[in-house]
Amino acid sequence: MKLVKTMSESKLDKIDLKILKILQNNCKITNLDLSKKIGLSPAPTLERVKKLENTEIIESYHAKVNPQAIGLSVKTFVLVSLAWQKDNALDNFIEKIRQIDEIVECYIITGEADILMKIACKDIPTYEDILFKTLSQIDEIERMKTLMTLSTVKDSKVLPYKYE
Repeated sequence: MKLVKTMSESKLDKIDLKILKILQNNCKITNLDLSKKIGLSPAPTLERVKKLENTEIIESYHAKVNPQAIGLSVKTFVLVSLAWQKDNALDNFIEKIRQIDEIVECYIITGEADILMKIACKDIPTYEDILFKTLSQIDEIERMKTLMTLSTVKDSKVLPYKYE
């Protein structure tokens, strides 16, 4: 697990915070347009963006793809309880689920289960295959509980931070 500096350690100023908010909303903005929005010339704007990238405050840039538009109409969350009595249960589990493309997010959690996974797939039969032919074959899984999504009411990619 890598350690990343916190924002307070990085000493971000108001301009850096403006850049972060703008790029979270539109990472395709040109450097020229970004510089106009933050009130700096293009060269120092680019320098600031590079600094945010180099310090790993900005980790990467992604296109947000509409899952339904490409035929991924089923989204589930799966609570997983691990079989902790097995040697290296967590490490082995992580290694196995990293090979499953349909698992798009995975978190170690506290509470009712040990793991929360987000799965995106084509349809219910595909999910059933993933559940019964793939996940149920992972020895480190003791118990699973599926939470099926019906619709999305909020999907913000802008982190909740005081940018102003």
